[in-house]
Amino acid sequence: MPFVTRKSLLTLSILSGVALAAAAGFVWSGIYNIGADDTHTRPVYSTLQALRERSIEVRANKLQVPADLDDPARIRQGAGNYNAMCTGCHLGPGMQDTELSMGLYPAPPNLSKETVDADTAFWVIKHGIKASGMPAWGKSMDDEYIWNMAAFLQALPKLTPEQYQALVASSGGHSHGGGESEGHAHAEGGEDHHDEGDAHAHTEGEEHNAMAGMQMDAPKPHSHPSGTPPHVDAPKDTKAPSGEVHIHADGKKHVHDAKPTATPATAKPTTADPHAGMDMPETEPASDGHDHQH
Repeated sequence: MPFVTRKSLLTLSILSGVALAAAAGFVWSGIYNIGADDTHTRPVYSTLQALRERSIEVRANKLQVPADLDDPARIRQGAGNYNAMCTGCHLGPGMQDTELSMGLYPAPPNLSKETVDADTAFWVIKHGIKASGMPAWGKSMDDEYIWNMAAFLQALPKLTPEQYQALVASSGGHSHGGGESEGHAHAEGGEDHHDEGDAHAHTEGEEHNAMAGMQMDAPKPHSHPSGTPPHVDAPKDTKAPSGEVHIHADGKKHVHDAKPTATPATAKPTTADPHAGMDMPETEPASDGHDHQH
């Protein structure tokens, strides 16, 4: 009997080693297509589904669900966050499939048509699901706000599109105690009322200097009339040309050297009068070259 037991254990070990080697070879070969547009085989899908559902169920059962999930304030606040963070995948009343919801695999459930238990909804929202596209919102959202979303999900399948929009409009929008990102869209022409986590504010007329560190005299893009000959738009020279600019009929420019400027005549140096300051006798001037008649 001991011999048989040892032999069985040896055989089992060998088979296990072969199975592990085969599995490792299969993974390493890359034969299995992991692309989201090529669905799992039925056995693989069923296995992953059972793994996901049991993992969530075991952990969600340990949660203590708040007794006031039917509080209208909870539902209203959860509506704003759901609309901002979840409708791209899980849609809303009256919404058509989005590019995101159609491109994900496994396909995300349409939560406007399916009811999810509050404890399950809380756990999935907080922790996410691996390799499914479902993020872990608990990294940026406190539990109280997650419970508000779970409360809203209990009411969502019963809402008409009009009721849903009215609830979202009264919710205060995307708000969960800080950490909200700017990735969601605002209504056209609406104002952004996010005060928390805002890196900086702009006053009226303030502009970002996007051109800092760049050459400011670079040529600006502009258009030319039809028929303009090829040329290079160089930056304007701040110095005026030293000569005369002449434009020919073909559009070319030539600069002729400027004519030399005449040098002003140098004034002759004046010689100091040697008699300056002396009393000299007055003398009658000699003939001045004119005929005088007396």
